[in-house]
Amino acid sequence: MVADLAVQAHGLVKSFGEIRAVDGVSLEVPRGAVYGLLGPNGAGKTTTVRLLTTLLRPDGGTALIDGIDVAKDPGAVRARIGLTGQYAAVEERLTPRENLSLIGRLYQLPKREIAGRANELLARFDLEDAGDRIVKEFSGGMRRRLDIAMSLIARPSVLFLDEPTTGLDPRSRLAMWELIEELGDDGTTVLLTTQYLDEADRLAERIIVIDAGTVIANGTADELKDQIGGDRISVSIARPENARRAVEALAPLCTSGVVVDAGGVLLSAFIRSGDRVVPQAIRALDDAGVDVLDVEVRRPTLDDVFLKLTGHAAAGDDADDGVAGGSAVDS
Repeated sequence: MVADLAVQAHGLVKSFGEIRAVDGVSLEVPRGAVYGLLGPNGAGKTTTVRLLTTLLRPDGGTALIDGIDVAKDPGAVRARIGLTGQYAAVEERLTPRENLSLIGRLYQLPKREIAGRANELLARFDLEDAGDRIVKEFSGGMRRRLDIAMSLIARPSVLFLDEPTTGLDPRSRLAMWELIEELGDDGTTVLLTTQYLDEADRLAERIIVIDAGTVIANGTADELKDQIGGDRISVSIARPENARRAVEALAPLCTSGVVVDAGGVLLSAFIRSGDRVVPQAIRALDDAGVDVLDVEVRRPTLDDVFLKLTGHAAAGDDADDGVAGGSAVDS
């Protein structure tokens, strides 16, 4: 175990019958980082999390949490992690305070510590006023906040968030993003699984893309976007007879060939670091005597990345890990 790594996995394998849900997954998450595990339904994200959190035993490979082997000492691993699944695992007949106390007792925390920690988490997750109301009355966003609060009761060093915004309305989803950002700022190691590309783009310092049970890419959002060529520049010129000069002027700044439309007045190409290249492109076109009407730069999205890497969009309807309806492999 490298000292600054909170999560390590090497060659993880898990099959369900003839279906190999996880096929050689390897990953590393530094201590205090927020990493995203990105992929469509059926990719193997949830099964990977269940392997890392001792809920499933791997058929092959190894996984370490804080240097502890998840297969050899699952009890010690569970004492160090928090886990929030896709659906809030709260007891509806209890209050938030009672839910938090229940989890604290399961962790065998002292009563005084449980009470203090419950008050602290209710305040942090904006649930103080609702602390003694029955959870059955709560909205989806409130339940999700309580669910994450419960996963933090024992101050875990690593928090696994499996599709934390599934089913939330836009306002609740934004609030959850802000909460996850706060956790990262506080130094909690977070491994976030999601099929929402904008979520990974905003929250994750580094993104691990998984498809068909295999890691197919690993990098920052910008690094992944650069894999498909970087920013795309579009230039509209005044006269088609200047198209050749425009192509020659732009070519040294582009990472792909410059494409000219049929009318000869719209040119496009991939570039890197658009904020720096655009002024250079405008100067080059001006030096070449090309009258420019408009310049537009579009940064690729993670949707573009995922489509390029996998050949399909990130969202899907299949159950995660290829097994519909199985509780061990639900998305």
